[in-house]
Amino acid sequence: MTEGVKTIIYPVKDLDTAKPLFAALFGDAPASITPYSVGWKVAGQDVGLDPNGHAQGLNGLVPYWHVDDIASSVQALIAAGGEVLQDAKDVGGGKLIAWVKDADVNVIGLLQPA
Repeated sequence: MTEGVKTIIYPVKDLDTAKPLFAALFGDAPASITPYSVGWKVAGQDVGLDPNGHAQGLNGLVPYWHVDDIASSVQALIAAGGEVLQDAKDVGGGKLIAWVKDADVNVIGLLQPA
């Protein structure tokens, strides 16, 4: 079951350069800062900056559809013609993410909360 898009991640090359711009956009300091991401809560959405996204092949923001079962969601997208870019992986605390691309190379992010 898909719960909708609740998380948006922007790949950035330099967190220190990107943080002030997004803080100005959101009107607030980040809610979380780690070596691998910086994040805000904005209007019920999680918005984050990922300094490793470009190195992993991301060229633009990734909306993450929250799902109950990431493995079956990935398999359903593959069966419908999608291609896995990133297998499901734990990004901390049991939260799983995966990336699948469509025929137009749009990245579909899937996120299974912990």
